[in-house]
Amino acid sequence: MPTTKPASRAVATRSRGSTEAALFPLVPNRKVRRLARRSAAQAGRTLKAAARAAETAMRQTAKAALAASRAAEPRPARTERAPAGRFVTVDGLRVHVIVRGRGRPVVLIHGNGTMAEDYAICGLIDRLAERYRVIALDRPGFGRTDRPRLRAWTAAAQAALVGRVLDALNVERPLVLGHSWGTLVALALAAEGRRDLRGLVLLAGYYFPQLRADVTLAKPFAVPILGDAARAAVPGPVNRALAEQSFRQVFRPQPVPARFTARFPVEIAAAPTQLRAVAEDAAALNATAAWLQTVYPRLTLPVEILTGDADGIVDPAAQSMRLHAALPGSRLTVLPGLGHMIHYGGRAKVERAVDRLMAPPTGRGGRGAA
Repeated sequence: MPTTKPASRAVATRSRGSTEAALFPLVPNRKVRRLARRSAAQAGRTLKAAARAAETAMRQTAKAALAASRAAEPRPARTERAPAGRFVTVDGLRVHVIVRGRGRPVVLIHGNGTMAEDYAICGLIDRLAERYRVIALDRPGFGRTDRPRLRAWTAAAQAALVGRVLDALNVERPLVLGHSWGTLVALALAAEGRRDLRGLVLLAGYYFPQLRADVTLAKPFAVPILGDAARAAVPGPVNRALAEQSFRQVFRPQPVPARFTARFPVEIAAAPTQLRAVAEDAAALNATAAWLQTVYPRLTLPVEILTGDADGIVDPAAQSMRLHAALPGSRLTVLPGLGHMIHYGGRAKVERAVDRLMAPPTGRGGRGAA
């Protein structure tokens, strides 16, 4: 019947569509097509966002690769500040020296981790140069002086090098001032007995062996090859940060002076050569002090000993005060409230100690404490 056939086909069509939709979800009905259109629109937006993210990532990757390529290309060395002094060549080794003023000579020997420019920054070179001829030098491996590996740079070897530099500069009968590790070189120069010295000024020195954690920790870094590998594993920025941290420690309880922060060549202090020198000298600290303490009773030249009673690097009682008792004719000056870098906060007292030794013998006042 014509009236029933279309209805049957419609029912059959609806039934087939419902079955196909149920059995084969990929065959769309109206609702599914509507959902599909929404899904397609969302997928399109997602794909566009992913494409933009991928493009951004590709640009960043390309930029990073270009930066890495440029970093790998050889570049001219970074311009360093010019040397403060000049070079004297002895035994094939170029030694950086700062020479100022005229008159009787005063030789300045720096400590571990610093260099001759430390004395320029604190103002001691300029002040002493008003009345003396001042010679400050970079010890081997420090500042701009090399440290050849084929030689053991003991305090005696460094003292011998200082002596040859003084010969090259025609320096006679100098007063020798040393700070920290530099006091050991000054004492070794006096102990060798081959040079007439006017006297010694010893600042915040280390003179007798003690148990120290820094000496123990420094020994692996002083071993050839092993120490080089250990230092190479530390990035340059980390070395610089460690150097700046050490500056805060050696100046404590005083803050690091602004002029030191502005002028001290940290890029040289954190360089591999100087770090090797620091480790080797630190590792040799107790052995050097043990050798020198056998010499102290034989020293007869005038000696001024200065120390800060707040020194956190060396113990004033166990070092400077004990040396004062061991050295006949020495004079001890204890600076209240000052730390290890007494040539900054106590520079005027250091100058007076130099002037006392430069004065005629009758003006010294003999052995005593100030």
